[in-house]
Amino acid sequence: MTSSPAGLGAIVLASLLLLTGCSSARESAGSAATPSAAASPQAVQGVGREAMAYVDAVNGGDLDALVASFAEDAEIVDVSRSIRGRAAIREWASNEVIGGRLTVLSIAQQRQDGQRLLVRWAPGGSDGWRAHYDFTWANGRIVKADLQYA
Repeated sequence: MTSSPAGLGAIVLASLLLLTGCSSARESAGSAATPSAAASPQAVQGVGREAMAYVDAVNGGDLDALVASFAEDAEIVDVSRSIRGRAAIREWASNEVIGGRLTVLSIAQQRQDGQRLLVRWAPGGSDGWRAHYDFTWANGRIVKADLQYA
């Protein structure tokens, strides 16, 4: 049995289309299981620039930018621990935050002086968990971040 060049080309093209479709489905399934800011651009629409400075610093592994997003005497409440001031925030972030991935899922509450965000926090390559990050800001800097499990 002989095949025409056109028939062979059609078979190759069909095979490529099938393979491309399969890999797209796998990639889509993976994206749904592990949400990311890139996968859901609507989720970050409306996030305050102060909160986004923190999110971008975390995801960029930029400790200096993370610390700079806070006011000098800012406080972080990490579940039940209180971390106060930039020096303490730097130490906390260096030990517990840098290297992780933070994805904003939605804005849970909007206030004049801040926002409460629903996020997925994934430290050090883990799958992570959902949390509420409640940011309060003044003069372009975060003055308080209350981080609690969702």
